[in-house]
Amino acid sequence: MQAIILAAGMGKRLGELTKGNTKCMVKVNGVSLIDRVLTQLSTINLSKVIIVVGYQGKKLQDYLGNSYKGMPLQYIENPVYDKTNNIYSLSLAKKELQEDDTLLIESDLILDDALLPMLVSNPSPNLALVAKYETWMDGTMVCIDEEDNIVNFVPKQAFRYSDVNSYYKTVNVYKFSREFSSSQYVPFLEAYTKALGNNEYYEQVLRVVTLLDNCPLKVLPLDGQKWYEIDDVQDLDIAETIFSDEDRQLPLYQKRYGGYWRFPNLLDFCYLVNPYFPSQKLKEELKANFDVLLSEYPSGMRINSLLISKYFHIDKNYAVVGNGAAELIKSLMRYLDGKVGVVFPTFEEYPNRYAENRLVKYVPQNADFTYSAFDLQTFFAGKSISTLLLINPDNPSGNFIPYADLLSLISWTEECGIRLVVDESFVDFSVGYEQNTLLRNDILSRYPHLTVMKSISKSYGVPGLRLGVLASADKELIEWMRKDVAIWNINSFAEFYMQIFGKYEDDYRRASRLFVEERARFQKELSAISWLRVIPSQANYFLCEVLDKYSSKDLLKLLLIKYGVLIKDCSTKSGFEGKNYIRIAVRGKADNDKLVESLKKL
Repeated sequence: MQAIILAAGMGKRLGELTKGNTKCMVKVNGVSLIDRVLTQLSTINLSKVIIVVGYQGKKLQDYLGNSYKGMPLQYIENPVYDKTNNIYSLSLAKKELQEDDTLLIESDLILDDALLPMLVSNPSPNLALVAKYETWMDGTMVCIDEEDNIVNFVPKQAFRYSDVNSYYKTVNVYKFSREFSSSQYVPFLEAYTKALGNNEYYEQVLRVVTLLDNCPLKVLPLDGQKWYEIDDVQDLDIAETIFSDEDRQLPLYQKRYGGYWRFPNLLDFCYLVNPYFPSQKLKEELKANFDVLLSEYPSGMRINSLLISKYFHIDKNYAVVGNGAAELIKSLMRYLDGKVGVVFPTFEEYPNRYAENRLVKYVPQNADFTYSAFDLQTFFAGKSISTLLLINPDNPSGNFIPYADLLSLISWTEECGIRLVVDESFVDFSVGYEQNTLLRNDILSRYPHLTVMKSISKSYGVPGLRLGVLASADKELIEWMRKDVAIWNINSFAEFYMQIFGKYEDDYRRASRLFVEERARFQKELSAISWLRVIPSQANYFLCEVLDKYSSKDLLKLLLIKYGVLIKDCSTKSGFEGKNYIRIAVRGKADNDKLVESLKKL
């Protein structure tokens, strides 16, 4: 058996990385693509490797030489690489293709070490590696039957998003027998190029071959093995994360701060959302209006403030809508002056936006990090703070101050001349949430020193829309905030969502009830893990202490590497002092059960 590697392309989309080098010389985590694939091929008993070169081909030949780890290398030059596509590169190797069984590989791939041996050892003589369609994939798709036959090739122009559940992406790695190449593929290749020219793709020939009766080409679907096709710098960034070594992989994921939908096999228990909302009907209404929302400008601050006030049934003069709560937090912390009282551990977006020397920190002195309204009054009395910040329920502890006690804290801060900022982003996950919110006209108008913050992403399950609200009867604050944020800070999709939400409030209440039930069940399951102490929570997450067996950092690493699960390490947060605490989001039942099963295996 031999291998043919197609490496003639220019790789223009990689910009500076391919300015003086062919695409396969691009490095992933310090190792070039060509070195990686040749090393993998060297573990297989091959007679030779044929590399079709073009752009910067001489440089590649000088780098590799005539052999690689004892494996003979042969080169074929495509002199018109800039005017042809890969069908021409392969046609230049058609003589060699008919001399031996062949592995055909494109040079811009990074593959799991198991893939090539898996392909070679499979008894089928003619195979195409395929992977179930995922959103990052581009190029040729196929549909297959139960017996792993290709029933249809789907070129780009025939691609339909409505059919993606039936699509498989060709990995661009093939095994061809000598007989298949000689009797079928090469004759069709010659006829195809003669009829349609050289500016085509070699998969088009396979498409024709699969239309024959008794086509010998089968597919080998991947079963969780890693691979990636590197066409641009974002592909390179993702590949470096997926294929990083075990010590680097966790930090690389953590530094992304989201966007985990690019990693479909990753189960995210780190970021916090509502697993039961929005409803399918709401999503369908958004989809139905996609075209106009994409092509039209959103409204300005005045209209969006009106929409957010309608959303929460509060006075429009009290509300400012934000591009996520993060935008509003940044603006609010710039507005404040004097000393700010903060409970630690906390959601650090707030203190990170304020001068360290003007923070007055309170850390509960108990293993559950619980505290009451009275504890806050006792600690901050006489501390000369101008603002007290409260996350309720707190993040990451899940501590919750009941509504009646919260009112006493509001009254106390009013008497002391202290502005009270309450972030109730997670209050809708509390039992009886509709009675626990401070987003009420009577409360806001009665206490103008009160500012209420809420992230819509977390409670309502729409983090991609980036929505948050700040509410207060403090006219000076509201006026300042509206001037400080951009006039078009909300996109049309978020604006439309605010507009239609009222029709789905019953669905939201139902979702909140389902969530409370699932949280109770999930807590019981987690509590059965002997080395995990689960702290009760009124939010959509649990703070857990890792008692023994693992450190929190080791646990995160093991869950990610072994099971593709990402959770939050709290040991590095202020207030934990390196203690082994983790935070686990509450997701839907199926995902929660996967996490529990992974923990049991550990």
